[in-house]
Amino acid sequence: MILAQDLSPAELAALLHFHADAGVDWLLEDTPLDRFAEFAATRQSRPAQRDAQQPQQREAQSQPSTQNGSSRPAQSAASRAAAAAPPPVQANVAMPDEQAIAAARFAAETARSLSELKSALDSFNGCNLKNSARNTIFAEGDPSSGIMVIGPMPDADDDREGQPFVGKTGLLLDRMLAAIGLNRANLLLTNVVPWRPPGNRPPSGPEMEICRPFIERQVALAEPKALLLLGNFTARFFFGGTGTIHTLRGQWRDVASGHGIVPAIATLHPQELLNAPASKPLAWQDLLAFQARIREI
Repeated sequence: MILAQDLSPAELAALLHFHADAGVDWLLEDTPLDRFAEFAATRQSRPAQRDAQQPQQREAQSQPSTQNGSSRPAQSAASRAAAAAPPPVQANVAMPDEQAIAAARFAAETARSLSELKSALDSFNGCNLKNSARNTIFAEGDPSSGIMVIGPMPDADDDREGQPFVGKTGLLLDRMLAAIGLNRANLLLTNVVPWRPPGNRPPSGPEMEICRPFIERQVALAEPKALLLLGNFTARFFFGGTGTIHTLRGQWRDVASGHGIVPAIATLHPQELLNAPASKPLAWQDLLAFQARIREI
């Protein structure tokens, strides 16, 4: 067996990255703890504890209580102290979903700019997804462009680099945008969920609702003139319903924002195009429709 102290810093970093990519969320303890030795020591101490408690119990039983003529044994001082002691506080207690959603709304609503919203998101600890993610992925680009592209959630490459849409999906997205005369530096690029879920699993319902105030506030503060939504998850998030991206794509719909209504169109996510290249003509149709709309901005 290879011990941790035998690994180089680079090897340790690679091992930690492997566990994070595999969906490992928590370390058991901050310091190593031999549970087998702890259990053995507990077993050995039990007879001594019983021997020490027996004289006290016999003494307590030999002293009848005079209250109301009862013969009930008097309660020892140790028992009374144990009963009065507060229960131990457990560490890492998760915040209830309702409380976390309310905290997220308050943090988002009090932000008056995108920079303030980023600071609020960095300091927010009410979503369990943040505990397993390496980075908080926030909006990147030019908010004054009036164009906003929104994806679902960071993947492993995004989480590692701390930026939205890097790796293979980012390269394909750059090509898609370039095909209609856009560059990621000249628009605002972000995700619905700012933290990568463990193992790239879909976010749960409560996790989505905790993240909702932050992405809605991003849209309100950026005041885009048009939204391009990438993928099935993002389209369902903004449009509602349970349809697939093939039924939701290619249609302009209105999305409510803090400054009014924003027209939005959904198309296939770059990862979906990498998995099914035959769908690229559909995405091209959507991009042309988006290009025609932003020319009016």
